[in-house]
Amino acid sequence: MALPRLKPTLSLSTSWCSNRHTDGYAMLQEMAGLGFEYVELSHGIRITLVPGILRAIEEGVVKVGSAHNFCPLPTGITHAAPNLFEPSALDSREHDQWLRHTKRSIDFAAQVKARVLVCHLGSVRFFWFNPAGALARYAEHHPDMKAASDKSYQALLAKSLARLRKRMGPFWDQTKASVNEILAYAAEKKVKLGFENREKFEELPLDGDYPAFLDGLPPDASAGYWHDTGHADIKQTMGLLDHRQHLQKMAPRLIGFHLHDVNKEGRDHQPVGSGEIDFQMVSEFWRPEHLLVIELSPRIDVEGVIASRDRVRALMG
Repeated sequence: MALPRLKPTLSLSTSWCSNRHTDGYAMLQEMAGLGFEYVELSHGIRITLVPGILRAIEEGVVKVGSAHNFCPLPTGITHAAPNLFEPSALDSREHDQWLRHTKRSIDFAAQVKARVLVCHLGSVRFFWFNPAGALARYAEHHPDMKAASDKSYQALLAKSLARLRKRMGPFWDQTKASVNEILAYAAEKKVKLGFENREKFEELPLDGDYPAFLDGLPPDASAGYWHDTGHADIKQTMGLLDHRQHLQKMAPRLIGFHLHDVNKEGRDHQPVGSGEIDFQMVSEFWRPEHLLVIELSPRIDVEGVIASRDRVRALMG
């Protein structure tokens, strides 16, 4: 008798509903009612939701595949705030807060038996004249512009990237030092860190730097690459990467995906299959050990969640 083919683990992120719930138990019941056995506890989990979440997990309402730094949110923060403190921060007080709350998130991930904690890796800060502004203004004034073929845009992009790289050194060094501070802690807690690609021009790492960054970690590092489809599509529109080629480069280090679409207006966290992204292509890189997390805007209706779930399941085969 042939064995059943193993498939990735499919989850729904609480990014879709945490803002409108006051009881974590009811929140996870709603998600389970939509046909999800697993969830991701995202970066909008207020401390008041935690007791209900723990009860729901204990009773087997759902399982947790992944969590997203910072989870739960620091006391007093009531809105999603994944970049509240950054590992790239040069200010020692912000760094200490990042380290403290990241370790707290690792502890919580271990407590709810999440396999992965998704993390952002900071940004390059500019006091003025952030080159991202010039790129945005050009795109605004040339709405039909195609990044790959517009010579004026390509020249501006090259100039902006040179300025970003000239500025990024201390911030990138600090990010790498910060990551090294938590690797052993994550390994001790049996939580893998998923370093997520980002959508903003000035966020770290630059997409081309991901392979070298991950290759530079210790061979036994409890870490890997987390791919966000919407962010990659936005970067492709900006002319900063080719989505398929980027996935090909990162495939050996992939551990999970945030799945959401981008519409014609460039708005992400839309239902899977409703926008511009080629999810058939993306699905070629899914492996049985991966976590697939549908990550939708709170503005998406239940029908959008169900359509996303069914589209991903169809692609899983």
